[in-house]
Amino acid sequence: MINYDGKRFRNTERGADGTAPVATYHQDGDLVWAEASGGDVRRCMLVGVCGPDGTIRMGYTMVLANGETAIGRCVSTPRTLDDGRILLHEEWERYQPRPGSGVSAIEEME
Repeated sequence: MINYDGKRFRNTERGADGTAPVATYHQDGDLVWAEASGGDVRRCMLVGVCGPDGTIRMGYTMVLANGETAIGRCVSTPRTLDDGRILLHEEWERYQPRPGSGVSAIEEME
């Protein structure tokens, strides 16, 4: 199992102003949680469980820069990059305020 405790991740896509949310992860056994902010995200909290292969299944709640509150879930699948950092491929589903789904990626910061 990958130990995510203390690792920081940033979205691979940047906003119009060149910034992206940064998340700090914590782990205790299979329990994983994170807090994130930056870009168009004022604050985001995530909590979930990590499988033996490092895949994280989590729920999230966030407040966006425009004041909207968004909730959803995400499955993050890890891949080790050539330099040893972790890339998480995310398949997410948002329930509100605008339901939708998609894929994204976040990469470990050095």
